[in-house]
Amino acid sequence: MSKRTKIVATIGPATSDPSTLKFMIKEGVNVFRVNFSHGAHEDHIKAIKKIRLVDNELGTHSAILADLQGPKIRIGDMPEDGLQLKNEEDFYLTTLKDHDYPLAAQIFIEQIPKDVKKGEKVLLDDGKIHLEVVETNLKDTVKTKVIAGGLLFSKKGLNLPDTNINISSLTEKDRADLIVALDQKVDWIGFSFVRSAREVIELRHLINSHNGEAKIIAKIEKPEAVNDLTGILSETDAVMVARGDLGVEIPLETVPIIQKQIVALAKDMAKPVIIATQMMESMMDNITPNRAEVNDVANAVMDGADAVMLSGETSVGKHPIEVIKIMSRIIKEVESKYENIYVKETLPKKNNERFITDSICFNACRLSHRVEAKAIITMTHSGYTAYKISSQRPKSAIFVFSSNKKLLSTLSLVWGVSTFYYDKTISTDHTIADIMHLLKNDDYVESGDLIVNTASIPLGENGKTNMLKLSYIE
Repeated sequence: MSKRTKIVATIGPATSDPSTLKFMIKEGVNVFRVNFSHGAHEDHIKAIKKIRLVDNELGTHSAILADLQGPKIRIGDMPEDGLQLKNEEDFYLTTLKDHDYPLAAQIFIEQIPKDVKKGEKVLLDDGKIHLEVVETNLKDTVKTKVIAGGLLFSKKGLNLPDTNINISSLTEKDRADLIVALDQKVDWIGFSFVRSAREVIELRHLINSHNGEAKIIAKIEKPEAVNDLTGILSETDAVMVARGDLGVEIPLETVPIIQKQIVALAKDMAKPVIIATQMMESMMDNITPNRAEVNDVANAVMDGADAVMLSGETSVGKHPIEVIKIMSRIIKEVESKYENIYVKETLPKKNNERFITDSICFNACRLSHRVEAKAIITMTHSGYTAYKISSQRPKSAIFVFSSNKKLLSTLSLVWGVSTFYYDKTISTDHTIADIMHLLKNDDYVESGDLIVNTASIPLGENGKTNMLKLSYIE
């Protein structure tokens, strides 16, 4: 049995070669992340085309995630060897390019001097350097005091955990990047620094206005997002626990519990959830991970995450193939030994327009568990049944057949789901028999296996799922 938990890998200079992409897919990558924080549009378009060419050659359906930068605050250029900040020194943050401050960094968001207040914290370089606001001129410059110094380099991130910055989570750059991503028909859009359900709705309107079909992944990395988690999950298609910025924006000791809460709630609402940031970071340079990283990946799998994500490890790291091999090994070991991952029943809610479909999915999973079915096979056009069945984490394999080619790659993010293209609609019985024959021919199932089928009747109308069937493979 192949692994159920999916792997998201960020593409970059270390993984731009088609032969490397081929190895990545063979070793377990299901989703390729294109990070719009770095690189030109032409680079991203070339990368997407390479992924699709390799997919076509291998007959696979890799999902493509276009990750928008969002209002990530970065400082400007520092001296080439870095600028040493010492405790108790004054340090200025200014929007001015030309200034007379002895120790300063340029910032590019004009709202910061207007919004910060005396005594608030400013964190640089993922919290490695701590500053405290002394005063602001409310126009272009903030005076701070160095609380915990260090060596500061160009373009490092700046976080304001105490400050509510009055800017949109979608920048002008994001809007331009979004159009490029939608033109390339990517499967998923990563929405960085989302703060509320309303912002997800706004992004959805923007995607629809460009006739886009991409699904939204809300990245949880702000305290406001944690506070509106249920609302955000109601509006988004998936969620990412972006632990890098989240661990700077909120007390770092709270991140593990919040991670578990997000995964549990996402599964309950049948929304895919990704665990991201620093999962195997030591493998940027080393051929093996440290033991804490192995435990981190294993814990994400045990929590029941749909996917675990690699960032710099595959985009610029020295060992992109090896890191995927090791991550796959960890996933398979946990999935084979840790039974608590499986069988998470969520009762369908009455008076819900999807009650019949939800009930079919619930009972398909319950039945598959009771009879130890080899697989649950579902036919879907929208993908809804795939999300619902996956969220209940059956031990049976989940095989999804669809005539909607776009859906095949989109569902590559979803736990346990394997997708197949199928466009025949002669009759329900004929289709079920034909699909069983195809699966048997390709050694996914064998004679004597019990199979659970779900479908919508009548078949050709792509309606809501309303049928459940249990049968043996002949």
